[in-house]
Amino acid sequence: MVVGICGAGTMGRGIAIGSLAAGHTVIMFDAIFLTLTSAESNIGAQLAKSVEKGKMSADDRTASLSRLSTSTLIDGLSSCDIVIEAIVENLEIKHALFQALEAVCRPDAILATNTSSISVTALAACLRSPERFAGLHFFNPAHIMKLVEVVRGTLTSEATVNACVEFAKVLGKTPIVAKDVPGFVVNRVARNFYNEAQRIVMENAATIPQVDTLMKALGFKMGPFELMDLIGVDVNLDVTKSMYAGYFNEPRFNPSLLQQQYVDAGLHGRKTKKGFYDHEG
Repeated sequence: MVVGICGAGTMGRGIAIGSLAAGHTVIMFDAIFLTLTSAESNIGAQLAKSVEKGKMSADDRTASLSRLSTSTLIDGLSSCDIVIEAIVENLEIKHALFQALEAVCRPDAILATNTSSISVTALAACLRSPERFAGLHFFNPAHIMKLVEVVRGTLTSEATVNACVEFAKVLGKTPIVAKDVPGFVVNRVARNFYNEAQRIVMENAATIPQVDTLMKALGFKMGPFELMDLIGVDVNLDVTKSMYAGYFNEPRFNPSLLQQQYVDAGLHGRKTKKGFYDHEG
């Protein structure tokens, strides 16, 4: 199968690694050439780690990298069987991308979005063939995390849903079919994990490290602030804002002033080396 990935950021790279490891051919598209070269280097390094850990042979790594190509032109995705979008969480920008994809991809190619918060039905509204469109929501890091939400839009066909479920299974994932509601399953539940933790800190009931330590003591692998730093404080806030609007300002999903202040200060987490924690070095 030829898998197209739009967006060579953290999520796009993870999906690419998972697809390559499953034996697929991957074509990665991004408008910025330097982002693509950085992604290629990162993917090579991640696959090298898999070899070191005994999860992949050196020959398999070489074969995987030979199946990876990149393009700054969207026409480069014309041969894909499925194209997964993993770009900025903005409806208008995604609409422009999917309209361009529909113009160059085969009529039988599946178009999928990795959105974590925007309505799949709303994203498909710009397409002439919305029945071939679905949500394929991976979790970070996408090549490691097992869960994938397959989101059925109002006009998504059963064949498209089934094909996405099978695609996820081939990648070694555990797919669940979710309704097209704001946040789907995981992010709808997780908002309380993030938002309540921030309320506790804003009320001076505990510090950021204390909250994370207590949550890990309960069995979570990462605390809410550590996880926001990994995901991106700015990305996490955008998801919360989108869900808040999607649920017509439901108070449970009210965005946090604390998080907004960190974003305004440029403290976006690991990718900027500073977030709720200092990640220098």
